[in-house]
Amino acid sequence: MRIVVLAGGIGGARFLLGLKSAAPEADITVIGNTGDDIHLFGLKVCPDLDTVMYTLGGGIHEEQGWGRAGETFAVKSELAVYGVGPEWFGLGDRDFATHIVRTQMIGAGYPLSAITEALCARWQPGVRLLPMTDDRVETHVLIDDPDADGGRKAVHFQEYWVRLRASVPAHAVVPVGAEQSKPAPGVLEAIAAADVVLFPPSNPVVSIGTILAVPGIREAIADAGVPVVGLSPIVGDAPVRGMADKVLAAVGVESTAAAVAAHYGSGLLDGWLVDTVDAGSTAEVEAAGIRCRAVPLMMTDTATTAQMAAEALTLAEEVRA
Repeated sequence: MRIVVLAGGIGGARFLLGLKSAAPEADITVIGNTGDDIHLFGLKVCPDLDTVMYTLGGGIHEEQGWGRAGETFAVKSELAVYGVGPEWFGLGDRDFATHIVRTQMIGAGYPLSAITEALCARWQPGVRLLPMTDDRVETHVLIDDPDADGGRKAVHFQEYWVRLRASVPAHAVVPVGAEQSKPAPGVLEAIAAADVVLFPPSNPVVSIGTILAVPGIREAIADAGVPVVGLSPIVGDAPVRGMADKVLAAVGVESTAAAVAAHYGSGLLDGWLVDTVDAGSTAEVEAAGIRCRAVPLMMTDTATTAQMAAEALTLAEEVRA
């Protein structure tokens, strides 16, 4: 079975652990979000790609869900002494090594897709990890700022999420550069060859939504003629993790499992899994033309996540039939 998964960071990476357990013989291609990418300390940082790579390769900080296990922060401390920031973004020493290698390869002319393949040669994640694009795309968030023209300014998503902790309203979310980008080599081919496409319980706006903003990817998925099944990141009208509710509000979508399914739309989704606490929303989703089932969706460990993944694959077979 050939499975394509659109993935953000922590949620997507943990779902992939479960999927690999549920379908150990599957050929899995992961299309990773690069809208969270940012340039810091002169280095190209790809948080979501690295989180997937570290998680599946056994190098992730398990409790945090991001960054390296056994990390130290000597370089960051020294930079702070020099007054070099930003201090709010916590790059560790081991993590710095990854970003140095990536940035050197970019300087040598390699595209991000080739660099990601080279980095994965060390980590052996057991999936094919592709960036959504080789082009520069960065998600920005529009927030209030009384000192800015018009009373608002745009900040990088990382600043909104990491520094501001999503503590201020988001008025718009814009994947800057997405309209001019094109899918990375192998992305459209993987979708065309897939037997099923899965949307993990990742952020539907700044993770999966940003991937779908790359011209050609949404259309390829919609036209692939294979089941497309998603898992709701909203449980009981609240995000399981992160601040999906804040960015959903920015794009005019309610923070409910049914509303997120409608946001993707029946032209894209064939199946949708909601948590058992949201079982009452299945009829609403099905009325919108999307097959819906209520199953436990809390990723408490790899076994429960594997069961979630298995339920998604079962729903895909129902849709196919």
